[in-house]
Amino acid sequence: MTLHISYVSDVLCIWAYVAEVRLDEVRKEFGSSVELEYRFIPIFGSTRHRIAEGRKDRGGYAGFGEHVRKVAEDFPHVSVHDGVWSDVVPTTSSAAHEMLCATRLLVNEGIVDATRRDDLDGRTLFEEATWQIRSAFFEHARDISNRDVLLDVLDQTGVPTDAIEAKLKSGEAMAEVCRDIELRDENKIEGSPTYYLNQGRQKLYGNVGYRVVSANLRELLEQPGHQASWC
Repeated sequence: MTLHISYVSDVLCIWAYVAEVRLDEVRKEFGSSVELEYRFIPIFGSTRHRIAEGRKDRGGYAGFGEHVRKVAEDFPHVSVHDGVWSDVVPTTSSAAHEMLCATRLLVNEGIVDATRRDDLDGRTLFEEATWQIRSAFFEHARDISNRDVLLDVLDQTGVPTDAIEAKLKSGEAMAEVCRDIELRDENKIEGSPTYYLNQGRQKLYGNVGYRVVSANLRELLEQPGHQASWC
């Protein structure tokens, strides 16, 4: 049995950044028993609206940066640059999502290899690209709403940027962005990050510990699909 998981996130979400290590553990523990699908939602589609205006009484961008760094203090496996949300303020996460949706299309078309690679700690090239874009902002304070920055990160990761730009130009990447938003609404996804399991019967949303994630996946894999658990 292979369990299909949709993992929904925003690349500018600090909780998705710190939770990336849990995805690594899912891959290591469950291997080919799980199939991970990645979708993106614009929690930070307009950072001016969400942060500068929405958190004006809490210090706006600078205050949000302090909040993000405080969150990261509890997760020693990640680091957050002092310039995040103060010196470097992305306007949107959607530019990165469009690039990643273009990469996802290239994977589906066989242009980008979908194999899990030992040199990427078991990640696929797409998964590595997603991680590197998150890291570019949080760890290195690069503006990932800037197209040139995004193309540079993808190029360094090994994704063919000419093919990416073709998907952007054709509108195919934007169509995928819109489809992810439609799926968010159809599946009533509350936020980032969210594991969407068992045709929507189970959703794990937010800062969910790995033991909880693992227990839910094991239950689904060990419980025959035609039976319902009484507990």
